[in-house]
Amino acid sequence: MAISPYLKPGFYEEALSKGRHRDIVGGRWDETGRIQMRMLAEVGVGPTDRFLDIGAGSLRLGCRLVPWLDAGNYWATDASRDLMLRGYELELADKSRLDPARLIEDADFAFPGIPEDIDVALAFAVFTHLPLASLETALHSVRQHFPHLRMLLFTVFLAPDEGFAQSHRQKDGVVTHPDRTPFHFRETDVARLVTKAGFTCEVRPDRLPRGQVLCIARPTA
Repeated sequence: MAISPYLKPGFYEEALSKGRHRDIVGGRWDETGRIQMRMLAEVGVGPTDRFLDIGAGSLRLGCRLVPWLDAGNYWATDASRDLMLRGYELELADKSRLDPARLIEDADFAFPGIPEDIDVALAFAVFTHLPLASLETALHSVRQHFPHLRMLLFTVFLAPDEGFAQSHRQKDGVVTHPDRTPFHFRETDVARLVTKAGFTCEVRPDRLPRGQVLCIARPTA
């Protein structure tokens, strides 16, 4: 299985040295940030929610969400803290709204130092670059660490059963693969893992950037 480019040694250092902190999180910075904010409003996220941004990158969402949330309600993780700090330095207008100590380096979905009273977590365009086993790990870890969670939102690429083993062209033109990045999954596999981790699963047909779909996992009673 081909390694994700984000996991290659030196990837972040090289990209940041070239000033590419926006590009390496997928580009389409303003468009995607606006879509993310609209998506959160549509599913009922509000300023009083304590929010965890998993795979926050260079704060494409964070630079918009931090001013909107009540003070102190934003936490973020990413495989590269340097990438988050670059976003903090260059993209966050009012730095008094976010303590940089809340930007936590975490490549394993271990959530070190994140408080347990998180209400909403989001992993946007995270599992598009990781295999299905990583989704399973993340689901179980989120369920274990955040007993008060109301919902976990995440995005994936889906492909039909017929032809799943081949490359698949998504609605937005991106070509995805079963065995290398960008990955696609079967909807039945996603639903199975969500249920196994103790959540209900809702898959929304929202057309998100590059043809991703939105999955909403809510803890079962």
